[in-house]
Amino acid sequence: MTQDMSWLRRGVVEVFPQPVDVNSETLEKRLLTTNQPLRIKLGIDPTGTDIHLGHSIPVRKLRAFQDAGHIAVLIIGDFTARIGDPTGKSEVRRQLTQADVAQNAQTYLDQVRPILDFDTPGRLEVRYNSEWLSQLNLEKILELLSTMTVGQMLAKEGFADRYKKENPIFIHEFLYPLMQGFDSVAVKADVELGGTDQKFNIAVGRDLQRHFGQKPQFGMLLPILIGTDGVQKMSKSLGNYIALSEHPGQKYQKLQGIPDNLLEQYFELLTDLPLDRLPENPRDRQTLLASEVVKHYHGETAAQEAKEAAQSGGKEGAVPEFSLAEILQFPVKLAYLLNVTGLCKSTGEGKRKIQEGGVRLDGDRISDADTTFAATADLQGKVLQVGKNKFVRLVL
Repeated sequence: MTQDMSWLRRGVVEVFPQPVDVNSETLEKRLLTTNQPLRIKLGIDPTGTDIHLGHSIPVRKLRAFQDAGHIAVLIIGDFTARIGDPTGKSEVRRQLTQADVAQNAQTYLDQVRPILDFDTPGRLEVRYNSEWLSQLNLEKILELLSTMTVGQMLAKEGFADRYKKENPIFIHEFLYPLMQGFDSVAVKADVELGGTDQKFNIAVGRDLQRHFGQKPQFGMLLPILIGTDGVQKMSKSLGNYIALSEHPGQKYQKLQGIPDNLLEQYFELLTDLPLDRLPENPRDRQTLLASEVVKHYHGETAAQEAKEAAQSGGKEGAVPEFSLAEILQFPVKLAYLLNVTGLCKSTGEGKRKIQEGGVRLDGDRISDADTTFAATADLQGKVLQVGKNKFVRLVL
């Protein structure tokens, strides 16, 4: 295994457990002394259709472990997603259907392909946790429940806040950390990656591995990315996100506007560039950041085109525009809109593309073929997309 550990420490907030003395095993020691690849776990619950740059951070670290010779175990939480991680939530999540989860899972895999090594034999396992969680009988569930107390569960930040505010906490939500932890048992994880908000869940995995006679995993916590507003964490609900599925021109424009004080963090977490060789001028840094990230997801040509469009003053990376004034009557069906904008050859083709999950509006997937828009205000300024390469901006 590689002796250079700089890749391991980059962008990491915490690795636990911390050594208690000089003889304690650390993750670095295990990496340097192991005679076989370690199993590095990352779980993703497909509760939505899109991944943004904040979500990409642990996936990038998973790739770094792959490049160092270890096995990435990407767990698609198709079972746990039907409950939803209660971490950071002030109320119970809506439970998803199996069909919702299956569709979301496929889009997640498509979006992480530019990051992970899917091709080298033995370097990636994609597992679905329904494989083992759906097989748990009541006896095994009772065994899992017996490993934790209600007091321990209420120590979890989200639960504690909800309990104090007298917001309902449902019993099935207590199962979530235990099921995520059991994932570590099922795949025999040596390391689990997660955001700083996942420490409780990862620690539960360590406890369950110990309970079932396995060597406990190390936990590696990665930062939560601040969004484009420079204030709050990147989130679709806050509108301060950059989706992996966005048009390269949109992505370039947003990255060029990242506040100066966040540039080094973005470089550290979203690129592999040496931090001691970055340009001094903030504007040059923004340009370099935008080019590097767009190149990674869309290729050199797309990055260069986005850069040239931005330099020439093209709006949002020169996405072709369609005037909504050409639509003489509202409400208008999405399938018809796909036809008149030229993204589809007919309304029928538009319906098929929607049903296949190939249509997005401002990065949000639309799968209902009967979707209708009441007025131009519902569409103005948004980017309509079919597949990976067809885009049009809707303008007045």
